[in-house]
Amino acid sequence: MLNLGPRTRVFVALGVTDMRKSFDTLGELVRSVIGEDPLSGHVFVFCNRGRNRIKVLVFDRGGYWLIARRLERGTFAWPKPNASEAPRIELRTSELAALLDGIDLSSARRRAWYERAGIAN
Repeated sequence: MLNLGPRTRVFVALGVTDMRKSFDTLGELVRSVIGEDPLSGHVFVFCNRGRNRIKVLVFDRGGYWLIARRLERGTFAWPKPNASEAPRIELRTSELAALLDGIDLSSARRRAWYERAGIAN
């Protein structure tokens, strides 16, 4: 079972990804495009050109998880990259759930409230 804990980070690769890619090639995209370690246990999300397919790559102790979703109708509200923006964005796990549920995050805004900057070890 895939469990996203409070320290799990979610990275979304902006732009398009070839959905024929599998575990190792997506892991290499995590290194080269997103700039993170695919073995970190964080969540990495990719989307195709038509925005109707998503792949999620996660590594846990036993190996990679590769989760795919294909929409029968409609598209995901995928963030569009800006020229000045990094090739990735970071989402909260709740924002990932909203994105996968079809909610357009570009028109949503987060209200200002207290958030602890870091967790002491």
